[in-house]
Amino acid sequence: MTDRPIAQQPSPENPIITAPRGSVTVLSAQVFLAALAALALRLLFVLRFPASAGDSDLYFQLSRSLLDHHSYGLWLNGQLIPTDLRVPGYPAFLAGVTILLRRSAVAISLSQVLLDMATCFLTAALAAALAPRVVRRRVWLAGLWLAATCPFVANYSAVILTEVLATFFTTAALVCFVLGLGQIPRDLEPPPGSRRMTPFQNTVLGAFLTGLATMVRPEMPLLLAVAGLIYAVRWWRVVAFRKLLLQGSAMAGALMLPLLPWAARNFFTLHEVQFISPRYATLPGEYAPIGYYAWTGTWLERYRDAFSSVWAISEEPMSLDDTPAAAFDSPGEKARVAALFDAYNRDPGLDISPEVDREFAQIARERTRRHPFRTYVRVPFQRALTLWFTPRVELLPIDGNMFPLRDQWQDSRANVITIAVFAALGYLYVALAFAGIWFARREARAGGASDSRHSWNSWGIALIVAYCIVRTAFLTTVEAPEPRYVVSCYPAVLSLIALLFAGRERRASQTLGDSSTGRGFE
Repeated sequence: MTDRPIAQQPSPENPIITAPRGSVTVLSAQVFLAALAALALRLLFVLRFPASAGDSDLYFQLSRSLLDHHSYGLWLNGQLIPTDLRVPGYPAFLAGVTILLRRSAVAISLSQVLLDMATCFLTAALAAALAPRVVRRRVWLAGLWLAATCPFVANYSAVILTEVLATFFTTAALVCFVLGLGQIPRDLEPPPGSRRMTPFQNTVLGAFLTGLATMVRPEMPLLLAVAGLIYAVRWWRVVAFRKLLLQGSAMAGALMLPLLPWAARNFFTLHEVQFISPRYATLPGEYAPIGYYAWTGTWLERYRDAFSSVWAISEEPMSLDDTPAAAFDSPGEKARVAALFDAYNRDPGLDISPEVDREFAQIARERTRRHPFRTYVRVPFQRALTLWFTPRVELLPIDGNMFPLRDQWQDSRANVITIAVFAALGYLYVALAFAGIWFARREARAGGASDSRHSWNSWGIALIVAYCIVRTAFLTTVEAPEPRYVVSCYPAVLSLIALLFAGRERRASQTLGDSSTGRGFE
């Protein structure tokens, strides 16, 4: 990236150095190249590696029922049955693409390419909102390039899943929340003639976008909960309690706006109070094997084990050979599980009956009593590592296995190299995000500037870190630790990495001084 040529000294009336025309041309060229790189990477996945997933057909069915029958449901036994199995945001998106373009996977993928490119620019805006004003252009450009070249979100453009749409709304909401944290809420109304949104307006817009995200992924209210807590801690000494209460109420109301039509539909059609979707994604009257899930929660740590345990229910017979040794504490316990597997396999529909489920729940309680640390700490921690550091090659036409390394290398060197690169990227992104946090914290402490041009949005950084932690902790409680569930966090991770690019220009700005005060920028 090219450093910005300095055309004039900054002043209080002109806090950001004006760039000459040549620099603007260079900036425009870099933006164009970054957008071109983003488009090329996503088209590579769409055209060369199109993918499908287990939920893709379900989303297609729901979108077709909306378009063809004006009802949100699934065909079961020759009848269209209304359902709340999935929130309607993504099926509505698919229906909209079909209306505007045509009913094809290619049209949907190309629409997701454009949407994900928009997320790249939102990522750049998020990164810039965290940095001091004097270096925002450099950080913005770094964030754009990082998002454009990151394959972890880009490859979901090629599959019919919620990740691209959920990531777009999540990033947009984070931009609003972070912008609000970077301002001083002296009043709930903007000054006369000002075009800048107040913190109040930013938070309400962020809450509304979170509501839209909730219609795509039902766990998204976690973002509003974290944002509300950070805002309360940030402003409780500055803003009157009445205004804080008003802001919190407005945020809750804005979140509910997109949810209310869905809740009303569920009440009048399904005769139930349901604002999102069922916890265990069950059809009306379907039994959820909560006891079985509690048992897998005492040992299931790896993504690949979900295929032979959680996702095998109602699909395949179960076998002890597919269950890791960590699932049993003793030969007697293994024999009990084997008997339960036999009962499940004898069921014509391969369903876990309530009686079998109660036995699994009893085994889970016994295992937890013997080893509470394992159930409540070790397994969730291992699941968190699985969510973040599993090589993200599940959408690529490779098996994802690297070991035994010699055998895999002989079978396909390209597969091994791809897995190694994607695994290394996962670790590198997280390490660089921590480095960005450390750098921003160090610079904020060293600067000590009271001028907002040079202040870091530390509360915005705290919001991003807190959200990633809370979301990860929640996802460790989900039945299967599926790595795609943290994909929507990657724009936030990339925005933290972009802070590392503020250094050189920021140090250069210190040598200029401020013509109006006689002080340096810091």
